Amino acid sequence: MRLTLFAPILFLLFMLFFSPSSGAAIGEATAFEFRSLSLKGLKDDPRPTATRRMSWAVRTRTSVETILEPSRVTLSERSLFEQPFLYLAGDRAFPMPNEEEIERLSRFLRFGGFLLIDDASEGDDGFDRSVRALLARALPDSALAPIPRDHVLYRSFYLVGRPVGRVEGPPHLEGIEYAGRLAVVYSRHDLGGAWARDNLGNYHFAVVPGGERQREMAYRLGVNLVIYALSLDYKDDQVHAPFIMRRRGGGR
Repeated sequence: MRLTLFAPILFLLFMLFFSPSSGAAIGEATAFEFRSLSLKGLKDDPRPTATRRMSWAVRTRTSVETILEPSRVTLSERSLFEQPFLYLAGDRAFPMPNEEEIERLSRFLRFGGFLLIDDASEGDDGFDRSVRALLARALPDSALAPIPRDHVLYRSFYLVGRPVGRVEGPPHLEGIEYAGRLAVVYSRHDLGGAWARDNLGNYHFAVVPGGERQREMAYRLGVNLVIYALSLDYKDDQVHAPFIMRRRGGGR
């Protein structure tokens, strides 16, 4: 059965009614965008082709329509609320956004947005420290915690035994739950490093220690993250769309 992308539409409706900038146009929300979040101090994605490759993987492996040239957005742009998915990748420390930007990120997450954070650093904990400080400000009543291995995220499309990326990394992902759903997923596996590929089909980085099998599992995890962000725990609960839509915004 074709996956209906009701989650982005519901997200936009919430923002239309609850955002101070609700006069913005809704825009096109019929296709999923693996959109990058741009923060000061992280001017460029460390893996600039990763979002395009994952967008293509989602389109070819699932029935989700995707935008094949994903954009970047800052916390200050009105278009922040036009899609429910954000991808933040980095490999170094970054300065804290200002109070208004933090509030906009908080609103994005509280009204149904999903943030995937990908640590691409190699032995530098600066990005990790900055991420934890940012999330503590954006969602002060919540905290990052390991995501259990039996979470539906690991079987939302593929069966994935453990998270991996360009590096094997920790045996778990971390996440923040809000209103019964994962609003933030944090990977310290350099997922983008496993996905990044040039137009000739050559991968930019070797995947260690598991080689191409590990790369394939990184792709599968990426697909699972997108499917979870769009459908939450449908795979687990087998519930109907109206219930999921209420859950998306934190309602019961």
